[in-house]
Amino acid sequence: MRPAYDRKVKLTIDLEREDDGRWIAEALELPGVMCYGQTREEAISNTQRLAIKVIADRIAHGELPSSSLAVSFIIPDEQLTSK
Repeated sequence: MRPAYDRKVKLTIDLEREDDGRWIAEALELPGVMCYGQTREEAISNTQRLAIKVIADRIAHGELPSSSLAVSFIIPDEQLTSK
């Protein structure tokens, strides 16, 4: 099923800390878009870059309109303050 995007794409970043101390961030609205990082910020940055690449690829293949590049990321406050 293809997600329905309007002119702006808002993606929610979910964060978790692994047992080994690494962070994993996931763009919830784009299945499979998740990345690790040694820090929370690195995991977020890696996931944001991958999400933009996936959206650009979908635009190139006609799956999304070019207006979908108006991307914003939401990270819930509780995700930023958790240890």
